[in-house]
Amino acid sequence: MREEVEENLLLRLGGMESGDVNRVLDSYVHLIDLMKPEMVPFPGEAEVMAGRHLIRHAADVPVLLSAIASRPDWFITHNTKHFTPAVARRTSLRIATPVEFFRALSDSLSDPRRRANPPSES
Repeated sequence: MREEVEENLLLRLGGMESGDVNRVLDSYVHLIDLMKPEMVPFPGEAEVMAGRHLIRHAADVPVLLSAIASRPDWFITHNTKHFTPAVARRTSLRIATPVEFFRALSDSLSDPRRRANPPSES
């Protein structure tokens, strides 16, 4: 999945000036350092076939299975056509667009109850 993100990022940077490109890439590298992403093995063919009922678009099954295996707090995607609320219910994933994710993050940070009682780390 990280490869797909990076391919899309590079495509979008194509028309930008080099200084802007460098700032975006530096920010991306910093974000990756902060997130400490987990590498999850790509599911095998048998797993993909067994998980085929979870989502309509066959090409999305491996991505979905990898997400399930990594148990993320959020599954962020622009692909709301395939990663629907029904898929979220079937998989117990919290699926959101980037806008929905950042809105929820902003709301949680601005909620005075959250600031007064931050979640404890286990």
